[in-house]
Amino acid sequence: MKKDIHPSNYREVAFKDMSNEEVFITRSTIATKETIEIDGTTYPLVKLEITSSSHPFFTGKQKLVDTAGRVDKFMSRYGNRNKK
Repeated sequence: MKKDIHPSNYREVAFKDMSNEEVFITRSTIATKETIEIDGTTYPLVKLEITSSSHPFFTGKQKLVDTAGRVDKFMSRYGNRNKK
């Protein structure tokens, strides 16, 4: 393998799915300010709204994950268009 091809900040990072609280660890260069302790080891933490563990396409379940009120906002704008 070639030497010195990875950036210097390439390290293990914990990604947390906020909709189902699942945490997975992988290597990344993403900058974060938060940390989390898993099995006695401290990792930088990146919070995600949705991942493959909670997305309906990958899980096969139709589960509504609305953390920002997008559905309510859509319904207030366009929900009553066909009613007269």
